[in-house]
Amino acid sequence: MAAVLSKYTDNRDNNFNLIRFIAATIVLYFHSFPLALGPGFPEPVGRLIGMPLGGIAVDIFFVTSGFLIASSFFSRKNIIAFICARVLRIYPALIMAVIFCVFFVGLFFTTNAAVDYFSDPQTVKFFKRNVTLFWGVKYDLPGVFSDNPFKNAVNGSLWTLPYEVKMYSYLAIIGSVLFYIQRRFSKNILKITFLSIAILAVSINIINHFEVITSVKFSHLFSMFFVGAAFYLYRDNIYLSSRLFLLIFMTLVVSIINKDLFFIVYSILLPYMIFYIAYVPSGNIRTFNKAGDYSYGIYIYAFPVQQSIAAILPGISVFSMVLLSFGITFALAFLSWHLIEKKFLKMKGSYVLFEKMIKNVR
Repeated sequence: MAAVLSKYTDNRDNNFNLIRFIAATIVLYFHSFPLALGPGFPEPVGRLIGMPLGGIAVDIFFVTSGFLIASSFFSRKNIIAFICARVLRIYPALIMAVIFCVFFVGLFFTTNAAVDYFSDPQTVKFFKRNVTLFWGVKYDLPGVFSDNPFKNAVNGSLWTLPYEVKMYSYLAIIGSVLFYIQRRFSKNILKITFLSIAILAVSINIINHFEVITSVKFSHLFSMFFVGAAFYLYRDNIYLSSRLFLLIFMTLVVSIINKDLFFIVYSILLPYMIFYIAYVPSGNIRTFNKAGDYSYGIYIYAFPVQQSIAAILPGISVFSMVLLSFGITFALAFLSWHLIEKKFLKMKGSYVLFEKMIKNVR
C-alpha cells in the first residue's frame, strides 16, 4: 500500500547508508578499469547504456545529498548551524585523506628526492586546494604515478567535492532569501520556487544531452541535487508505491534499447527509485544502517589506493584490482568513520547545545 514520503522521514531508520555504500563501491569498480588497464579501457556496462556507472553512482550521491541537505537546512532554519554541520561532515575526513595522499602515498611513490618533493610548489598547491575546495582540486603530485596506466592523478575522485560544496551554498542562499521573503510578505513561494528550479534544471540537463547550451557537468549535478531538495520539500505530496516503483524500473530497463531515450527516462525517474529503496524495503536490510556510514571514506580513499596497487603490481587484472583495492579501502574507510567522521559529527550536537545556552542567556 502506498504511503506519503513524509511518513518515513521523521526517523533515521532507512537505507541511505547502504545506498551510498553501494554507490561508493560502484565508483571503485568503475575506476578499476582505467586504473588497471589505462584510460582506453572503459567499464563495459557503461558502454551498453551510454552512461558510465561511475557517473550514475555520483548522481545517486547528489540526489540523496540534495534531499538530506535540504532536510538539514530547512529543519534548522539557522545558516550558522547549517554551515557548521556541513564543515564537520566534509572537512575533517577530507583533510586526513589529503594528508594520506601527500605524506604517505606521494612520498612513497615519488621519483623525486624527499626534499625536492616537499619543496615543489605542486605539492603545496595539491595540499592547499584539496583541503579547502574553494579553488577546485588538484590531482597530481610531483613524480608520482607517472608510469601508471592512468598517469599522474593521485586522487581523481575529489573532482565532485567542489560541486558538492557549491550546491550546499546555493541551497542555503536561495533558501535564506526565500525564508526572508515569506516572512516579510507572507507569500508561500519556498516550495514553488524550489520545484521550479528542479524542473528547469532537469530540462536544461536533458537539452544539454542533445545540444550543449551550458556547462554539462555542472548542470547535470545541479539538476540531481535540486531534484533531491524538491523531493524533501514536497514529501507530503509524494507517494512511495511498490507498483509505481516496479513500473518505473521496467520503464528504465526497456529504455536501454535507445541510449538517448535511456538518458531522458533515467534523468526523470532516478530520484523516485532512490527514495523508494531508501525508505520502503525493511527488515534485515535495515541493520546495515547501524553499522556506520563508510561511503565517504571509500570514496575519498579508493582512488589513491588503486593507483598505489597499479604501481606496485603492474599488469594487475581488473578483477584483482577490485578485490584488493576494496579490502584496503574499506579498512581505511572503517578507521575514517570510527576515528574521525563519527567523532566530529558528534560535535554538531555540542553546537546545538551551545546555541541553546546562548539563547537562554539572552
